[in-house]
Parts: sequence; structure tokens; C-alpha cells
Amino acid sequence: MSTLVARIEGIGFWLDGLPTWADAVSHATTGTPVAEGGKPVPRLLAPNERRRAPPSVAVALDVAQAACEAAGRAPADLPSVFASTHGDLGITDYMCATLASDPRALSPTRFHNSVHNAAAGYWTIGAGCLHPATALSAHRASFAQGLIEALVQLVCGDPAVLLVAYDTSDVGPLGQISHSEGLLGAALVLSADSGDAAGTRLRATLTEGSAPAAHGALARRGAGNAMAPMLPLFDALATGGDLVVLDAGAGRVLRVELAHG
Repeated sequence: MSTLVARIEGIGFWLDGLPTWADAVSHATTGTPVAEGGKPVPRLLAPNERRRAPPSVAVALDVAQAACEAAGRAPADLPSVFASTHGDLGITDYMCATLASDPRALSPTRFHNSVHNAAAGYWTIGAGCLHPATALSAHRASFAQGLIEALVQLVCGDPAVLLVAYDTSDVGPLGQISHSEGLLGAALVLSADSGDAAGTRLRATLTEGSAPAAHGALARRGAGNAMAPMLPLFDALATGGDLVVLDAGAGRVLRVELAHG
């Protein structure tokens, strides 16, 4: 694979106790203690939709909007890539249990929210966005594959792309085979690198290998979440690191070099 490049215009982040990117940077660089509880708020949605949105959608929309605001981009102007390892495990558990015990009792709202592209759908509706939205899953390689997809879209001519990654806690028997703890989400607004604008640049190359163990503060705090394989990149962005190696699946890794402007 050729090396793919981009400029990072904006970052959104949410992890239990670290509800903003500024909180994450402070925790990663100075060890500041995490905040009390809380939950992400999908401000883009109308109040009635906000109440119905499951945690997976709430965290995805929270970080997506934060990244757009940091980039100074209107959400309606961006194509998007949404990556999630499992979708919403709580709703999947509910669907399986209800179908096995009383199928006629299935909630239409929870069925509506059970699809893997639920967050992408809420986002495009809430933002009034008519640009393409992609939802993908690739187990532990979900974030790396989402990043590759976003970078390829830049190569194909999109001036900027929104990348969103998130996962939730496991629930019930599914947790025995699809373990995940807590709520985690992060988003990047990536743009084609014109070479004359300020900001952090990344160069990504797919190669053979296996990802090393992660030791950063964010990686340690979010280690139990299924989307934890993305956290070495955000530790590097927070602390000024210049190289991370991400699990890209099937014996491959995505080598990401960072140049901080």
C-alpha cells in the first residue's frame, strides 16, 4: 500500500472520566485526575431524539461534533466514516433475549437502533448531511481500517473527511465472546495535506507485523474497551509522539508517523 497522508484539523474524544479532548491531553501529559461520572450528550439531536439515542450513538455524535467544532467545519459539509467493533452490545443482547422469549414484545425503537450504522444514520439526519457516510467493523482492526478508508477518500478527491470510532460495554452472555468495558469514542477531521497549513500531519503505511503493547495513559485507562486499539494514536497526539503502530488485522499493522506543526 502506498503511504497515505493527511492533516488533522480537529479532534474529539470521550472516555469515562475524560469527557473532552482537552481533559484527555491534560491527563496524558500531566496525570491530572479524571472527572466524576457523566455521560456524552449528542447536542446535534432534537431533545426527543436525544432521549431515545443509545449510549453508542450518544458518544459517537458527541465526539464527531467536537471534532467538527475544533476544525471549524460544518458537520453537513463532510463525508464520514464510522467504525465500531461491535455496534451496541446492549441492544444486541436485548434483541437476542427478546426474540428467544417473546418476539412480539420487541421494541421498534430498540430494533431501529440495533443496526451497525445507527450512529452514522443519526449523524447524517441530525447534521442535515447529504454526503456519503460509511459504517465498518473489522474486530480489533476497526479503527485502523476506518483510518485507511478515510485516507483513501481524501486520495479520491474529498477535501476533508470525518472519522469517528466508538464502542460500548458488553451485556449478558455476549460478553463471554465479545468483551468490552465502559464507553469510548474519538473522532478526527482529516483533510488533504496542502503543505502550507498549520497543524499535525500524519503519514500512514500498511505493512506486515503485529502491534506492540500500549503503555500510554489513555491506553491504560481505556484498555478494557473494544476500541482500545486506537488509543496509542491519541496518546501520541496528546503527548507529541511521532510514531505509532496500530493493529490492522490479519498479521498486518498500520504504521502512523506524526509531524506536529
